[in-house]
Formats: sequence, C-alpha cells, structure tokens
Amino acid sequence: MQRDVGPPYYFPDALRQLGDGEINRPFPWPELTPAQQQFQAAKMAVHAAMVDRMDQEIGRVVQQLKAMGAYENTLILFASDNGASAEIMVRGDGHDPAAPAGSPGTFLCLGPGWSSACNTPFRLHKTWVHEGGIATPLIAHWPAGFSARGALRTNVAHFVDVVPTVLEVARVEKPKTIRNLPVPAAPGRSLVQVFTTDGSVTHDSLWWWHEDNRAIRVGDWKLVATKGPWELYDLATDRGESHNLAGRHPEKVKELATRWEAQAAQIRELALTDLPPSADR
Repeated sequence: MQRDVGPPYYFPDALRQLGDGEINRPFPWPELTPAQQQFQAAKMAVHAAMVDRMDQEIGRVVQQLKAMGAYENTLILFASDNGASAEIMVRGDGHDPAAPAGSPGTFLCLGPGWSSACNTPFRLHKTWVHEGGIATPLIAHWPAGFSARGALRTNVAHFVDVVPTVLEVARVEKPKTIRNLPVPAAPGRSLVQVFTTDGSVTHDSLWWWHEDNRAIRVGDWKLVATKGPWELYDLATDRGESHNLAGRHPEKVKELATRWEAQAAQIRELALTDLPPSADR
C-alpha cells in the first residue's frame, strides 16, 4: 500500500461535500476515526451490493440464453474494469450527506483505501498503468466451443484481442476498406486458441498511454511511468512491481522506451490520417 497516493484527480469541493467520513488517502483501518470507519464501511456495503446486482443481472441474461436454446453455443466473455478506482468525486445530481448510502441522492466513490485493498497485491489504481490500473481477470464460457471446464489460463492478453476473437468465433472477416478508406490492421490477436492451449497466443508488445501515464510490455519486461521517469520491472518474478530495475538495466530501458515512442508515433499518424486536408495537424 502506498500511503502517500490518493485519488488521480483532486476535487476539494467534492471532499468537503462528502463530509468528515471521507478520506483521500489509504490509511490503515485502525487509524480511522469511528465516523470514518462507519462511512467507509457503508461505501463498501454499497460496492458489494453493486457487485451482487451485477451478478443477478448477468444471471438474467444467462437464463434468457437458455430459454432461447442459445446458451451452449454462446461465447460469454466477462472481465472487470481496469483496476479498482481511487477517485473521489461527486457527479450527477450531487450528494446529500443525509441520504442513505447508495440511495439516488448520494454519490459515493470507492476511494483510495478500498481501492488499495481491492487491487492488492498490485500497485496503484485505475487511471495509472501500473498493474493495479490495467490488470483484470477474464472469464470465458462457451460449452459448444471448447471442452475446458474450470481451467486456468495464464496467457497474457489485452482488450484489443476481444474483437479478433469475436470475429473468428462468428466466422466474419474484417473488412479491408470502409467508405473506400483502408482499414488499419487490427492490433489484437484472436484468443480462440487459448481456450484450448494455455500460452498459445503471444504479442510482440502491449502498449498503454493514459493521461501521460505510459507503459509497454515485451515478454515479461514492463516499462512504466507515472508522468515521470521510466521504471522497469520483470513481471515474471515481480508482478507487484516492487523492485524497479531501471538503474540496473539502462540498456533495456532505452530499448523499450524507443519502442514505446515508435508506437506512439504510429498511433498519432493513424489518428490524423482521416482528417480533411484543411484540418489543423
């Protein structure tokens, strides 16, 4: 737990509106006042209720698939969000401190304390691109499509792999052009083979850039930064990103940083490709 790391955005007005029970740092539970403990416990109760509600609604979808006779031959992919969120904010119709927790008159974020607990043993939170902000499990269910039942796969994948996977399952070929413009090559790989054999799908690299938080992973090496200098980790032995190896392997930092910059340049070029000639580039 990084006690000095709070929300990715500082909204002091929201913090005041939420009241004395809210905290913007992940303090240990015994250090909280009784009022803070009560407020934080209520927030987790709301969060747990949300997860339960999600389970119930997914169950309704499954029941409908069964009623349609489509359950056995439907690929279901379920993943959580990209790490728990340390955000503290008030949106929508605002927050009424007198309203029951979780009611329409309230707005409660998980916050850095519970986010740290949820993301353990990974570092940081959603918005950042350390493992706590990008790592998520994936559940795949397709009885007619693969024989594995309750099996674990350790294959590294990315959300960019979902579209190629769905296209292969649906036996649909990705169009080569749209409106007479060439369609860029898909960055992802189909995961269909992984459903049968663990480790069967690999990537040359995986790349992130979110609000100046940057990372690239090549094999088990991961280069990552939080708007500052690069850090280097060997995820094969340090998935929690506890031991920064940048000082010991400057050549690896340079190599991966060069690859990160090259991909950033490619994405910039792709983003600007369809602009009209008169647009400001």
